[in-house]
Amino acid sequence: MANQTKSSPGFLTKRDTEVKLPRPTRVKNKTPAPMQITTEQILREARERQEAEIRPPKQKITDPTELADCRLKKRKNHEDDIRRMRQYAQGEESQKDFARARSVWERALDVDYSNLTLWLKYADFEMRNRFVNHARNVWNRAVSLLPREDQLWYKYIHMEEVLGNVPAAHQVFERWMQWKPDIQGWLSYIKFELRYGETERARGIYERFIACNPQPESFIRYANFEMKRGEVARARAIYKRASDLLADDEDPKSRAEDLYKKYLAFEKQFGDREGIDDAIVGKRRLQYEEEVRKNPLNYDSWFDYARLEEGIGNREAVREVYGRAISNIPPAEEKRYWQRCIYLWINYALYEELDAQDVERTRDVYRECIKLIPHKKFSFAKIWLLAAQFEIRQKNLDAARRILGNAIGVAPKDKIFKKYIEIELQLGNIDRCRTLYMKYLEWAMENCYAWTKFAELERSLGETERARAIYKEAIKQPALDMPELLWKAYIDFEISERNFENTRELYDSLLERTKHLKVWLSYAKFEASADNDELDKNGNPPEEDSEAFNARQLDRIQKCRAVFERAFEHFRHNEPELKEERAMLLEEWLNVESSFGALGDVSIVQKKLPRKVKRKRAITTEDDTPAGFEEYIDYIFPDEVAMAPNLKILDAAYKWKKQKVDPNED
Repeated sequence: MANQTKSSPGFLTKRDTEVKLPRPTRVKNKTPAPMQITTEQILREARERQEAEIRPPKQKITDPTELADCRLKKRKNHEDDIRRMRQYAQGEESQKDFARARSVWERALDVDYSNLTLWLKYADFEMRNRFVNHARNVWNRAVSLLPREDQLWYKYIHMEEVLGNVPAAHQVFERWMQWKPDIQGWLSYIKFELRYGETERARGIYERFIACNPQPESFIRYANFEMKRGEVARARAIYKRASDLLADDEDPKSRAEDLYKKYLAFEKQFGDREGIDDAIVGKRRLQYEEEVRKNPLNYDSWFDYARLEEGIGNREAVREVYGRAISNIPPAEEKRYWQRCIYLWINYALYEELDAQDVERTRDVYRECIKLIPHKKFSFAKIWLLAAQFEIRQKNLDAARRILGNAIGVAPKDKIFKKYIEIELQLGNIDRCRTLYMKYLEWAMENCYAWTKFAELERSLGETERARAIYKEAIKQPALDMPELLWKAYIDFEISERNFENTRELYDSLLERTKHLKVWLSYAKFEASADNDELDKNGNPPEEDSEAFNARQLDRIQKCRAVFERAFEHFRHNEPELKEERAMLLEEWLNVESSFGALGDVSIVQKKLPRKVKRKRAITTEDDTPAGFEEYIDYIFPDEVAMAPNLKILDAAYKWKKQKVDPNED
């Protein structure tokens, strides 16, 4: 008893109770005093003489450090109060006054019910003294008020399991699982069931566990659980579920890779080639998911992802990937940002048409894609043409015409006009082709391709005058994108129609616009070949018309020579700096004269041929800094030598030097 009192401060011992009290004082004079004092007077005087209560001054906290110190002090006071209450309860327990000890614990919980230590000590007190129902009551209240404190649940379950009350422990676990604890809580529940041989219950808990915690580690634990029990098929199904569910999850890539490594190792050990392929596909799917999660506008990753799903053959999965991909609209309305996105739409439409063979879905894909594009800023001819060609394959010609007509009205382009005209021409609708060409030219009057093709169409139909009228109207346009092609087509047209006078007029009109060397050469070659188609197979003229033929030949040569003369005089007087062009003209003229045979006269050209001279000229850099000299070929024409006396000296020097090198050469 003495030992107990030492550990219980504040309690009286037996020796303390035996101490004698002093005797009360005896009053001998009991007569009343002359001055009587009432009780009220005594209390009033005591109150008046009482010193004023000293209260601590109010403290203003202006600094975070002071606030932290103040909080620490208050917490320490509260902890001291709780510690004293705990000592108080332990003292009552040592005196075997359990009701009073229980009352102390309850009052302590009223002060701070969130203190975990109080609940643990209170429950230990009840269990230590074998008050099982009281302990169960304490645990029930504790886990209800503090459900996130795992230690309370573990202690509660341990008590029930020690008592052999397994159903009660199972119920406590179920209550705990409703709060979705961490992984260790679920694993403890599974181990609990396995200790009592409840494999099916453990499997059901695993299912709830992975539903609550769909992490790679959870699936790996579940698969290992099945593999330990020889359930290979169940383990494979778990890995497949994991690869499907985690493909859309945002887990870190490294953690998911661990899962697929385990899956691949499992298939290599227990599976066949198909299973290994499935594991590899799952890993690739995870990689693509990670890439598109980091950058949803990475269309190349979406292409690879969709191609992967198409290879697997799961139609819904393919549509799901394409749907997610096309939902990522480029942020800026610039064509270069939209190109890859449009190709995604095209791939989606082709998949629906060719693989899924769903006509309505294909039509919807094209329709939604066309709606999405901001046609006022830019458009894509390819998507219009593919949509129209799809309708043609479905033998819906009216729908194809509507699509192409809308394309011309909303976003006209060369490719759309060309393809639309090609389609109508294949169908034999000439009037529609003419109408389309007119609209084509209204949209782009400078387009030489459109003018040329329109004229060729009319010529192919035998409408020569229509074709000529189109060419005439085309060359009247103030601006053309490729005028040389248009003029060449018009000249070739007139030559093919053997209208040589119109051809000469065209060449003269063209020379009024440009004096390019190629135009002069083409004109001269035309004159050299005009009216030259009456020879036989051996190149000989007909015997009966030899005189007339020779006359025409001489006329043809004279006209060709006249063109060369005009060209030479032009370059000589109007553009004397173009010496190289003049030399090329003379070389071509010499070749043509040689081709005339006996009717030609090469001496006319030889008199005009220049002499090539190597010269040097200074060169500079971009900032006009001298950079040395370079050699170039200069041409000295005979007329220039006659006009410049200094050049005569140079000419004599050149001949002298040449004789030094080769004395036999003049």
